[in-house]
Amino acid sequence: MTQAESTTTTTSQLLIALDVDGTVLHEDGSLSLSVADEVRRVVALGHVVTLATGRSWESTRPVLEDLELTPEYVVCANGALIMKRNEAAEHGYERFFMETFDPSEVLGLIKPHLSEGSYMVEYPDGFRKYTVGMQDWNLDNAVEVPFEELVTSPVTRVVVVSPSHDEEEFLRIVERIGLNQVSYAIGWTAWLDIAPKGVNKATALERVREWLGLERSQMVAVGDGRNDIDMLEWAGVEGRGVAMGQAPEELLAVASEVTGTVTEDGLSQLLRSISG
Repeated sequence: MTQAESTTTTTSQLLIALDVDGTVLHEDGSLSLSVADEVRRVVALGHVVTLATGRSWESTRPVLEDLELTPEYVVCANGALIMKRNEAAEHGYERFFMETFDPSEVLGLIKPHLSEGSYMVEYPDGFRKYTVGMQDWNLDNAVEVPFEELVTSPVTRVVVVSPSHDEEEFLRIVERIGLNQVSYAIGWTAWLDIAPKGVNKATALERVREWLGLERSQMVAVGDGRNDIDMLEWAGVEGRGVAMGQAPEELLAVASEVTGTVTEDGLSQLLRSISG
């Protein structure tokens, strides 16, 4: 593993996939000027910069706008949703590729262990249902419902939040439950994010890479959380899989490089290593 600052990439067009929370944005949700400036610089050089996030499209779109990005594809919901640019669509993007699963089994498994938790499901059209206690989330295009009404049809994503449990407790609970029919990740502020089995940011970005006609060696991926493990491991095989400095040990172990922390604007440090 190397320090990102010491590795300079000078090549043909790159596909640069950025996690959002803890990578592009600081913990308070702010975007630093240096990150925004470096993103614009590498785009001006002809590289493709996109977002690969666990966020919904509704929460991702404002970040794209703040960065002045209009990539052909955007990965949301930890890979279960890929948006495609379409000038005729609302806000310039359409829901292009989606993967879903039946949430009833996994919610039934989790509820007894996290009885005081709050839950949210996202449907293929972007509509969401949530239970009481999800007030810290973007709840546009969403409605509060009783727990029983979350399981009416297939979803792209399930989110579980339990403020009384820290990250390590979450991990122990997940291990005890044995979630083997879905893919899951613990978010950077200790929530559980569940996607269809075998679906993650890496599987979505592999599709995007193929659609764009790029080689694996042209991939650069940057992230900071456990839901970035597959993405960084995949990108680092032939390209660059870069972990933010504050990333957990599990992510640092698979990254090919490490940059500074989010408070140090580590993403800016990484992007400065990319030229035309």
